[in-house]
Amino acid sequence: MKKDIFIDCNVAKNFANPMDPDYKELIKWLQNSTNPLGNAYLVISKKLMEEYVGSMGLCKSDTNICLIVGLLQAQGRLVFFTSKQIKEFRRVHYKKKICRNLTCTQKDREFHIPIILMSDRHFALAIDDNFIYDLKHFPGFTVKAAKRPAHINYT
Repeated sequence: MKKDIFIDCNVAKNFANPMDPDYKELIKWLQNSTNPLGNAYLVISKKLMEEYVGSMGLCKSDTNICLIVGLLQAQGRLVFFTSKQIKEFRRVHYKKKICRNLTCTQKDREFHIPIILMSDRHFALAIDDNFIYDLKHFPGFTVKAAKRPAHINYT
């Protein structure tokens, strides 16, 4: 099983100038590729990448999420889900009752929830309380979602 994780754009903004030791450790874990069994994989889609570039694309920091994505891509450590896969997941799993109960934004429900639920470990870092709630309560899945890296055992 890949040690994969979804990192919402609101969390990734903290990568540019990480003062918090939790974020420094998370970034180090993402960038480290010396232990094949412990390598980090990032769960991503075209929509999430667009968000990363839109908010961090011009940042010059070497811990910029866009540079980390480039590194992971070069090392084959991205778990990329296509629009077709996301659409198929929604077709199968998004029943009317489930959709009525979702409280997160349209973008999160359409694009981000599916890639987290299709990932190996169902791990997510996000700041939005509604998004985290919806992930943790999505029927048929057990998701570990938190606002801070220290609150989930991602390594």
